[in-house]
Amino acid sequence: MSLFIRRARVLTLAPHGSDPTNPVRPRRGPALRELGILPRADVWIQGDKVAAVGTDLPVPPDAEVIDAEGRVLMPGFVDCHTHACGPATPLDEWERVLAGATKADLEKAGGGLPAIIHAARAATRKQLAAGLRLRLDAMLRNGTTTVEVKSGLGLASEPERKLLGAIQRAASEWPGTVVPTATLGHAAEGDVAAFTRLIVREVLPEVWHEFPGLAIDARCAPDAWPVEACVRLLERARKHGLPVRVSADQISPTGMVAEALTLHARSVDHLENASRADLVALAASETFAVFTPAASFHADLRYARAGAFADSGGLLALASDHGPAACPIHAMPLVIALAVRYSGLTVAEAVVAATVNAAAVLGLTDRGTIEPGRRADLLLLRHIDERQIAHEVGENPVARVICGGRIVFPS
Repeated sequence: MSLFIRRARVLTLAPHGSDPTNPVRPRRGPALRELGILPRADVWIQGDKVAAVGTDLPVPPDAEVIDAEGRVLMPGFVDCHTHACGPATPLDEWERVLAGATKADLEKAGGGLPAIIHAARAATRKQLAAGLRLRLDAMLRNGTTTVEVKSGLGLASEPERKLLGAIQRAASEWPGTVVPTATLGHAAEGDVAAFTRLIVREVLPEVWHEFPGLAIDARCAPDAWPVEACVRLLERARKHGLPVRVSADQISPTGMVAEALTLHARSVDHLENASRADLVALAASETFAVFTPAASFHADLRYARAGAFADSGGLLALASDHGPAACPIHAMPLVIALAVRYSGLTVAEAVVAATVNAAAVLGLTDRGTIEPGRRADLLLLRHIDERQIAHEVGENPVARVICGGRIVFPS
């Protein structure tokens, strides 16, 4: 298959002088604002990779030609933090939350997280995969071509392995790339100390044997796992060579950021209420901060200080936090719009954070730029100015999605 896109405003996201034969590297500091714009250029795609980028390229005789007519062509979005596999929160519970109900109120009435966990355990792998596939398709239509999907609702070996199996099943049927993450430190049942020990000693080994190489994730919060339990889980995962991630400081400071840096975690996510000192330390490290402004919007929470973090030279990425029981927002253009309005990022910073840097969080170095040899996950926008991604709210800015060199939207 050969595609030829002509007369596009190309956001290559390739810094000046970059070598496309080297792996794509994440950006920080001034490089976070480099979009590598070619005002009017052509892009040739062969198979699943970009073959050439330049001005007035010759059109290959066998290529399908798309005339961009000056519209923006950019790398596909990478959503590096989602909970997209699992049952949905009932809408009547959401209405109760809008009316002031707390988590404790929902759980007392038989709902909330315990009910969602019960529903996840009761669902079959096929049912979970089918629900996830619908969400992945919706994300694809809005430009997400690579997505991380977490488990975490099982709280035991068999249900967790079922969730991870459902993620793999949906991934095999989807044109984009799905990166599963085992969120084994998500919640606790009964005695917290005994439960977390059980997960670390028994569930973790069973998961890594069946799904080798997966990142291990934990959620550090008063209603989730305490710092000490998160450290035990992630330390053991690290000893077996697994990448580790953690969500922290969404509701209040936890002290987990310092521990994550000691553990060389790949990322610390959320950070809405992280202290200034923790953000400064994180910015000076090689650990990513993954910001989720859509979660703040949905739950009416404080927005993280992503702009200040970028100004401090930190490695940052943006993600949706999308999940039927977590955050109903799946569109990365809206995530970018919220990050620019409420978290202090520039449009260019937000675009890089949602592409190149988000891919680096997932350990992917073959995408996020438009250069020869890179994976051809590209978006053709409806607009001639990339700033419209953040300025426009309520419309899908994506006209076409090219995934692995194939046009997958519109299908």
